[in-house]
Amino acid sequence: MKIRNMFKEGLLTKNPVLVQLLGMCSTLAISTSLFNGLGMGISVTVILICSNVMISLLRRVIPSQVRIASYVLIIAGFVTIVDLLLQAFLPALSESLGVFIPLIVVNCIVLGRAEAFASKNGIGVSALDGLFQGIGYTVALVIVCIIREFLGAGTFGGGILNGGEGIRILPEGTPAMLMIMPVGGFLTLGCVIAASQWLMKRMKKKEADKK
Repeated sequence: MKIRNMFKEGLLTKNPVLVQLLGMCSTLAISTSLFNGLGMGISVTVILICSNVMISLLRRVIPSQVRIASYVLIIAGFVTIVDLLLQAFLPALSESLGVFIPLIVVNCIVLGRAEAFASKNGIGVSALDGLFQGIGYTVALVIVCIIREFLGAGTFGGGILNGGEGIRILPEGTPAMLMIMPVGGFLTLGCVIAASQWLMKRMKKKEADKK
């Protein structure tokens, strides 16, 4: 599989959030600021890469009868490491993401790539798969975060820029607070998925016209 195709799949055609609709809980729950989105996205990406590499390395050793339990154990080890590092070096992010970092253990994105890809392929390509799927997840999450933060709080870069308060774009009292509530997450994600589907159909049409 070409690296370009793997990148395209992770970012767009097989995006874990926008196409496969995996990791919905974290996407809807923590996507209220850019700080949360980047933190969660990078954490998942690191865990994807590490778990894919380890599972690929042990794929001929792990008995098929206990493979899922073994994958969960491996993933849990890396999740624990990331969780402890966040608590030590980024306590604000750890507190903001809360239980959703430990819940990466059962995140369908990570477990799905372990079963569908890492357990059947070599170490190098499995690491790339984890990287590209993680990038796709992070990009989708950040897009949702930016939209919800802008419409719901009227700011950009919350938790990162301007001392953590973000850059205010809309006057206070103007934003629709509904957008940072759960229903706002569903509405935003639905619109982003619709836009991605429209973009993919347009890309396919252009490719067909060239042929």
